[in-house]
Amino acid sequence: MTLPTLIITACFLIFAVTVVLFGGPSVGKAKSRRLSTVKDRHAASTEAVVAAQMRKTIQAASGRDSKLSSLMPRREEMEKRLLRTGKGWTVTQYMLASMGVFVIFTGALLVLRTPFLLATLVGLFAMIGLPYLVVGRLIKRRVAKFNTRFPDAIDLLVRGLKSGLPVTETFQVVSQELPGPVGEEFKAVVERIRIGNTMEAALQESAETLGTSEFQFFCISIAIQRETGGNLAETLANLSDVLRKRAQMKLKIRAMSSEAKASAYIVGSLPFFVFTIVWMMNPEYLAGFFSEPRLMIAGVGGLIWMSIGAFIMSRMISFEI
Repeated sequence: MTLPTLIITACFLIFAVTVVLFGGPSVGKAKSRRLSTVKDRHAASTEAVVAAQMRKTIQAASGRDSKLSSLMPRREEMEKRLLRTGKGWTVTQYMLASMGVFVIFTGALLVLRTPFLLATLVGLFAMIGLPYLVVGRLIKRRVAKFNTRFPDAIDLLVRGLKSGLPVTETFQVVSQELPGPVGEEFKAVVERIRIGNTMEAALQESAETLGTSEFQFFCISIAIQRETGGNLAETLANLSDVLRKRAQMKLKIRAMSSEAKASAYIVGSLPFFVFTIVWMMNPEYLAGFFSEPRLMIAGVGGLIWMSIGAFIMSRMISFEI
């Protein structure tokens, strides 16, 4: 198969996969958008009006991005995941990157004379799984950076409150003094408060974006103090101490489970390592896995069972605090 034929076939497969998987915009989502527009038009409270204006601004800014991204199922969930990475990526860029991964993997396997069906299946798995794993890795890394510096941010808030500054001013100080995800999230909270949102709503939106229990504890502490009163500086100081002890406990658990994790990684990677070594030494011995239907079915079944085993092992070494 020549290179132009590969390119034409890959483009056709991209179009077919896009049509089959993404299938067009949802009627239910269009109905929800119309109902939301009617509610915003007749909104009475100031907070509802501000929220409506924010939604209109976001839709206007992302209008050029909606044609392709509207094909994505559960688009709102994907937008939240991309927002959590802190990279400013759009759903359209995510979809284009996924299609690029499909073309690269499928084309590479076809160049290596892999059967067309197997190359297509591997390309589909790579298109769906690889970008999702990359985004999840970036989210995990950003959340870890946030949790590492978050107790320092709380200590800075405590010092500001003890010196007589209001809470919103201490948020501004944190956004300016601390770099990275902590400063970015507190800057977003300050901006939401400036356009008219309440402090609780602004903090809760950041909590939903981050998805961490540490920041949720912080939001609950602020909300309870504003309702019942009390010394907010002392409450936040206690929270900072609890979060530091929680981080130390996580490190101890990671150290205790490192041996089990290493065993899981070795057991999971050993079959692929052996397959690669045998393929390099004697390709004809394993050529049937790419041409014989029965061996292909057996290989897929083995991969499925290995995936189940890897999932079980990952749950066994995963601890929640």
